[in-house]
Amino acid sequence: MNTLIVITGPTGVGKSEIALRVAETLHTEIISADSRQIYADIPVTTAAPSDEDMRRAPHHLVRALPLDAYFSASAFEREALNLLPGIFSRCGGRAIVCGGSMMYVDALCNGIDEIPTISEAVRRRVADFHRDQGAEALCAWLRNLDPAYCEQADMRNTKRVMHAVEICLQAGVPYSSLRKGQKADRDFRILKFLITAPREILFDRINRRVERMVEAGMVDEARAVLPMRGLNSLNTVGFKEMFRYLDGEWDLPTAISRLQKNTRVYAKKQLTWYARDPLIIPLDITRCNPAAEILKALGEL
Repeated sequence: MNTLIVITGPTGVGKSEIALRVAETLHTEIISADSRQIYADIPVTTAAPSDEDMRRAPHHLVRALPLDAYFSASAFEREALNLLPGIFSRCGGRAIVCGGSMMYVDALCNGIDEIPTISEAVRRRVADFHRDQGAEALCAWLRNLDPAYCEQADMRNTKRVMHAVEICLQAGVPYSSLRKGQKADRDFRILKFLITAPREILFDRINRRVERMVEAGMVDEARAVLPMRGLNSLNTVGFKEMFRYLDGEWDLPTAISRLQKNTRVYAKKQLTWYARDPLIIPLDITRCNPAAEILKALGEL
């Protein structure tokens, strides 16, 4: 049976290099499950695969879209499912998905409910409302549109609240009425591996990676896209902190420190998400060679 190898984990843990080693051994290709690496022109801040990485193994859904393009977990599921038959055919029935965007991985492995594509007019309407009225009014709007969804949603997550409002407006029905929660059947085997590390080691890796990204030109990259700061593709850790530096609100050391902290917070959220998955296989980088363990699980060692 064809096998999809999912290599995921918190940001900064080193999963991309592990995926490359496995791909080189299996002579297969990598689909990126990263919600920001799919955008062009921001490779430093998104830690996108380098040209050398892509020579080592073919990558898909990397630097593929302009910054103003819309992309979502459902779009990722659709694109990845379209790519997989060709990769399986070319690469002996093996393909790799690597990335830490939890919703993307979940959508591909388990399926996602059919959600309408959000028009630019609806997206702009919701964004303008949030900007003018604030998060509390946005939550009140969602409670009016879909009280059932609000009972289970994290109403402190403004991005999720905005997206739920967008779906309600676009579909013309409550978001909760579209959520079936049924796991999709896939015609390939899925093996999921969680690359992890003790917290102190993971957080040190994150801090050092942020410093390397700043040295590699993160500030200049943020300056180049500053006029487009309202785009959803730039609404992410990294750009938020650099924009505040460029606005003169913070000095650079403060922006770097906040970026390191916010990245650590995001990593903790990722780990909480993964802990709910009973099928994921944890691989601690301090206790094993994750690439070798993955190959062993596949019967390659």
